[in-house]
Amino acid sequence: MEAALEDPKTFGSEEAEVLSRLLHWRRDVRHFRRDPVPEEVLRRLRAAVDSAPSVGNARPWRIFRVEDAGLRSAVRVEFARCNGAAASLYSGDQAQTYAKLKLAGLEAAPVQFAVFTVTDPDAGHGLGRQTMPETLRQSTAMAIHTLWLAARAENLGLGMVSIVEPGRMEELFDVPEGWEFAAYLCLGWPAFSDDTPLLHRNGWQQNLATDWEIR
Repeated sequence: MEAALEDPKTFGSEEAEVLSRLLHWRRDVRHFRRDPVPEEVLRRLRAAVDSAPSVGNARPWRIFRVEDAGLRSAVRVEFARCNGAAASLYSGDQAQTYAKLKLAGLEAAPVQFAVFTVTDPDAGHGLGRQTMPETLRQSTAMAIHTLWLAARAENLGLGMVSIVEPGRMEELFDVPEGWEFAAYLCLGWPAFSDDTPLLHRNGWQQNLATDWEIR
């Protein structure tokens, strides 16, 4: 800890513990209060995303803060359509469990984002993605994870809505050619805090340890 105080570029056990707590309590939140999120907090989250890593420093993510009521309604309609189709894939006890899951916070989350990836950006000049172009999508995923952790540090919750059809989302937001839908995110104050993933708690899928091998 003394080393950390002497050198601001060095971190000590306290910072490591805080990061561990953030990772442990970072949950995919589905239940939100409707209270607004102050603009000052949103500015800090935007600054945090600016610090996210990206291949070739291409920064391929594009984020829309969705305030338009018509767009929000259209996203809810698209979710309902896709959720109904997904529900039909299950039967028996699994179908009953699926029906009980709350799979989106679209009704209550005060802040919502649509995230896209530019699949051939000029920025970065192609560095690092010639052999692995998927690193652009990975970069967007890291930006989302950076937002997720930063939101948790502000005592906010974030949830990802994946039960939508990417092409339809690209149409809804009228994005340029070459922009690929990445995620729809709901942000707000959690209705309750829980350190156990919702799907684990509801018996859908237990947490599994990471395969970490030596070869």
